[in-house]
Amino acid sequence: MSTYAAAIRLRPRAGVVIALAAALGVVAFFWPFLVAPGTFGSNYTPLLIFGALLVIVLCVVISEIAEGGINSKALAMLGVLSAVNAAVRPLGAGTAGIETVFFILVLAGRVYGPGFGFTLGCTSLFASALITGGVGPWMPYQMFGCAFVGMLAGFLPRATGRGEVLMLAVYGSFSGYLFGFLLNLSFWPFSLDPNSSIAYLPGLPFTEQFQRYIAFDLATSLGWDTGRAVTNLVCITLAGPAVLTVFRRAARKARFQAPVRFARRGAGPDAAAR
Repeated sequence: MSTYAAAIRLRPRAGVVIALAAALGVVAFFWPFLVAPGTFGSNYTPLLIFGALLVIVLCVVISEIAEGGINSKALAMLGVLSAVNAAVRPLGAGTAGIETVFFILVLAGRVYGPGFGFTLGCTSLFASALITGGVGPWMPYQMFGCAFVGMLAGFLPRATGRGEVLMLAVYGSFSGYLFGFLLNLSFWPFSLDPNSSIAYLPGLPFTEQFQRYIAFDLATSLGWDTGRAVTNLVCITLAGPAVLTVFRRAARKARFQAPVRFARRGAGPDAAAR
């Protein structure tokens, strides 16, 4: 079995909040298939999603603090990794699909748990957008996409050694396609002539609408997503063992979930251990 230290445990209250956030993400991405035409104004949708996302992520952190699932050490780790991811992301700049933000997200989600991965995906993309000036209607979707990538990494089955690295590399490659698949949904309904055979057409049955989107995704971003998938595969394969070791050593030394006990005054140095 591999060493596993969840910096943010999925306790009942936090699990409910993250489940609500994930449900909101599903609606945010898949509303063309779920919402009847004309139900709401698309111009206001990104702003509403962004506001709801920030509130829910804040609820995740507050609920974890209230339950004792996250302490100052876990918050410090979250801040450090968010800053590292924000600094590393411009190195790829998305050229030919090369994205350097995902491999740290996958490895951190694996070591520190799905709750940590979900929160790290949101905070690192938010920090990166502020640094690079990438704030816009697309940012909530990017935050949701990375949150899903980090969260799902925390749910991967147990493994050890080379098998674990191989599993994470395969998942990293898959997440490159998954992220592109989700992000394309954010602009597909607004980007094409309605007369196109791959355009979003309100009122179509789900199966036909989905076939149109699959064709759109393959035609417009397969090459780009492949570049992202290959980057994730290479980065995790080469750097994964060392980064996993560093993350797990930090988790052991930080002892995120160690209980805190207070000794009585004058009881001696061994009183706290009893």
